[in-house]
Amino acid sequence: MPAERLTMRKIREVFRQKFDCDISNRQIALSCNIARSTVGEYLFRFKQAALSWPLPQDIDDNQLEQLLYPQLPVVAADQRPVPDWSYIHQQLRLKSVTLMLLWQEHKEQYPQGYQYSQFCHLYRQWANHIDPVMRQEHHAGEKLFVDYAGQTMQVYDLHANQMREAQIFVAVLGASNYTYAEATWSQSLPDWIASHRRAFNFFGGVAQILVPDNLKSGVSKTCLYEPDINPTYLDMANYYDTVVIPARRRKAKDKAKVEVGVQIVERWILARVRNHQFFSLRQLNETIGQLLIKLNNTAFQKLPGCRKQLFESLDKPALKPLPVQPYTYAEWKIAGVNIDYHIKVNSHYYSVPHQLISKKIDVRITENTVECFYNSKPVACHIRSYLKGRHTTLKEHMPKSHQQWAQWTPQRFIRWAAKIGPHTQTLIDTILASRAHPQQGFRSCMGILRLAKSYGNARLDAACRRATAIGSTSYKSVTSILKYNLDQKPLPGQSMTEDAIDHKNIRGANYYQ
Repeated sequence: MPAERLTMRKIREVFRQKFDCDISNRQIALSCNIARSTVGEYLFRFKQAALSWPLPQDIDDNQLEQLLYPQLPVVAADQRPVPDWSYIHQQLRLKSVTLMLLWQEHKEQYPQGYQYSQFCHLYRQWANHIDPVMRQEHHAGEKLFVDYAGQTMQVYDLHANQMREAQIFVAVLGASNYTYAEATWSQSLPDWIASHRRAFNFFGGVAQILVPDNLKSGVSKTCLYEPDINPTYLDMANYYDTVVIPARRRKAKDKAKVEVGVQIVERWILARVRNHQFFSLRQLNETIGQLLIKLNNTAFQKLPGCRKQLFESLDKPALKPLPVQPYTYAEWKIAGVNIDYHIKVNSHYYSVPHQLISKKIDVRITENTVECFYNSKPVACHIRSYLKGRHTTLKEHMPKSHQQWAQWTPQRFIRWAAKIGPHTQTLIDTILASRAHPQQGFRSCMGILRLAKSYGNARLDAACRRATAIGSTSYKSVTSILKYNLDQKPLPGQSMTEDAIDHKNIRGANYYQ
């Protein structure tokens, strides 16, 4: 039996069960093995056709079908033209623009135009024939995808007199696919941040969201739900009023834009200069910049316009403005506050309020400053010093009458040293006297005195004697002397015999007579 006749028989059965048996739509659906929504549609069409039950005996299946499913009037092509799907696709990338809104605008212009479901169906059919990456609906100014190309470029470094591999940084805006690329010596954090700054300047603004791959410079710890963003990268994002949302691991769609962008850069730029010899990063970047202009101005194959035109109309107006001054590179670290209320940054010591002794604080380090934060609040700021082993101390950080601090005084260290030996006391006196503030020497003194636990008092005192004699009064010097057993050797200009007679732990030759 033809499918059409089976359908009409089922429709008649639905009407019979509804009007003769008076059962619910759910029960009819179970009985006829169809969806409850289908039952509702049949009954709705029965009502729309103004039919009555029982049906007239002279109505056959064809007539009933025409009454239930009347043919729609033919609409002239000029009254229902095919929408410009490329325009629809472009408009969807604007913030808050939806297919419903675009369909309503279409219907206002063409009242006999497509209904919403057909409008959506035809658009999706059209969208399936364009590049899958171009098909993704990224809103204007929303996302900037960033990554490094897998391919590198060889550059002959004249200063180092050797061939080096340059890394290629790529940034792609989501809505327009407008692309930026540059070469750097490494993928390290300073180069990563500097590349972002130059990319922002190239685009003339900042996207709402940065989408990096799980690169160590950008993401400290990868996690599907809560990835840890590198503190410096997060600091830069805060400065530019943007956010970082890393691509999920093994989720290619999260970073499809930049994946394809990298591929295009490799084919459009790197492949074209594969036989060129470059002698500096500047020379390579100048060439990349020239080819970027051509890439961004090349027409799309399946869409009207080019990256440059889409950028000017979509992304550029939606980007956040750049700050007046570019971001100043800063590294972050966690530092412990020692008993001398100083923290160590690159072998230099900076003071913080003495109330923070034994606390952990966050330190922001720039080229010129060292800023300290405790519980996200600033507690100290210093001009950065590059003198190793020296101290930068602010008087307001020094304690006045603090009970905890009173436990540690220069006299306490001197008494401790005297118990170990006279040479140890001499060395501790020398260290404390050499500092502008005695507290600046507390850290070194404690380190030296604690060596007695590992090497014993006698060896430590001998090592301090040698350190004082050679004028190297530091913790590292004393540690080195003990490590290489130099405390058991004669001092410079002194014979082994003289040294042995002078040592209190040696019996001497007279003992055996």
